[in-house]
Amino acid sequence: MKKVFIIFLFISYSVCQEPAPIKSGIAPHKNEYSEEFDVINYDLEIGLSEKSEQIAGIANITIILNKNIKQIPLDFTGLNIQSVLINNSSTNYNYKKGKIFIDAKRFKANQTLTVRIEYNGKPDDGLIIGKNVHGNRSVFADNWPNRARFWFPSKDHPSDKATVSFTIHAPSKWKVIANGALIEKPKASAENAIGLKESRRTWKWKSSVPIPTYNMVIGAAEMNITTLGVANFAYSPSSLRSDGSIEVSNWTFPEDTEKSQPSFVRSIEMVNFFATKIGPYPYEKLANVQSSTRFGGMENASAIFYSQEAIAKGRNIESTVSHEIAHQWFGDSVTEKEWYHLWLSEGFATYFGALFFEQSDGRDNFIERMEKSKNRIFQSKVTDRPIVDYEVRDLFKLLNSNNYPKGAWVLHMLRGLLGDEIFFRGITKYYNRYNNMTALTKDFMNTMEEVSGKNLQYFFDQWIFSPGYPIIEFEQNWIPKNNGIGKMIITINQTQKNKWPIFIFESELCWDDNKCIPVKVDQKTQSFEITSHIKPDSIYMDPENWILMDVQN
Repeated sequence: MKKVFIIFLFISYSVCQEPAPIKSGIAPHKNEYSEEFDVINYDLEIGLSEKSEQIAGIANITIILNKNIKQIPLDFTGLNIQSVLINNSSTNYNYKKGKIFIDAKRFKANQTLTVRIEYNGKPDDGLIIGKNVHGNRSVFADNWPNRARFWFPSKDHPSDKATVSFTIHAPSKWKVIANGALIEKPKASAENAIGLKESRRTWKWKSSVPIPTYNMVIGAAEMNITTLGVANFAYSPSSLRSDGSIEVSNWTFPEDTEKSQPSFVRSIEMVNFFATKIGPYPYEKLANVQSSTRFGGMENASAIFYSQEAIAKGRNIESTVSHEIAHQWFGDSVTEKEWYHLWLSEGFATYFGALFFEQSDGRDNFIERMEKSKNRIFQSKVTDRPIVDYEVRDLFKLLNSNNYPKGAWVLHMLRGLLGDEIFFRGITKYYNRYNNMTALTKDFMNTMEEVSGKNLQYFFDQWIFSPGYPIIEFEQNWIPKNNGIGKMIITINQTQKNKWPIFIFESELCWDDNKCIPVKVDQKTQSFEITSHIKPDSIYMDPENWILMDVQN
């Protein structure tokens, strides 16, 4: 039987209280997250109340020691610790500056340990408890980037993925969503369930594949559940259905169920498209959830959270839905190993989110979306910074135009350089190689080089690890000839800032009615010659919109 404890509104002398909450979103120090130990599984039991913003929790964390270490550091902040056990035995620990340092000197490398931590209190962040947009109480996790530590102890970094199970005791009239599969039908909570004494039901969810901590979420509120159907082409290895298909559903506040429908009507079509374009859908289900996330959408594995305000206002957020569903493959299943490689998540989701509309609504729709992304890049305040920017200390500042639209344009340019067949074959290989794992930019580059047979180092150096984009100006010199055929000398100048590189790219140089020659631009200034019976009226480049460049008229 689990130990019973009640959430107190005061701190007992026997409880170890975090002296001051830490600030969220601060980038970790170099080598702060080592591979000395791996978290394999989180088994989390949480007691929620409709009458209080306090929670009670029990975390059973399965850890493998990769080497002999003196202590196990876990991220945790702002809540009261009642006990810490390793393999059911008491152990010494220190709780300070957003970390629990647990004594591990008596354990050896290759041992598997279960760390059990009992705790309670009011979360400062991460688990958002309060009134929803309609004035009713709700509870929603919102972990990105490193805010899971505010409501459960964890190794709160994307490099360490783990499976997770949730046992949630919530008010009886609430419904509870979480990652993975519902493994038991909700039932009345036992009298000894943790938390405040009130009428509650217990929900149990389990994710059978590893996910990053920023994806590990619960949501609890009065909600309507609408089953949209099944994605027949998803072929999920984690599917609960014998045919590999997965169920797609919407979880919305009752007041907003009807107005939410236009945003989610093509969710199944999106899942099927990405599954056939990239690889098998990685999770047990897909739930679209109206929530109190601070973001427009948050891609939590198998349980995507969307802005409650946007849905309540009746906005059509279909573009966000496509983006977040694409994240299930990139960001969730293939996860950036370091925050600074966030474009492997956000750039991929932005591009593949747009690709759905190319397939569904046509090329013109897709090009319009890419042009809007291009304008966002040109107007950005981070053009002087590279996409992978190791100088950023506030992780929220990584949510910028470099990691979103510019990352998407990098993929678009790579597709243009390699061609559709090789590009998508490379994407599939990259996904199959790193699904349920982590990756860095070099891993993606190596995979694309392997598939294409091309050396792509220059491409990634200039687009990912350097700032800016080419700014192009043309000079024209028409030289007529007596035989009726003249020639035009066209000089292409790259006029971008000195701190930006001279870009190398292949494109087409065109004049008048789509008369074009292929060109490779690799110098600050270079000239090309075209012949024509008459002086061309217009000179332009890149008629198919493959290159991120600003052509000055």
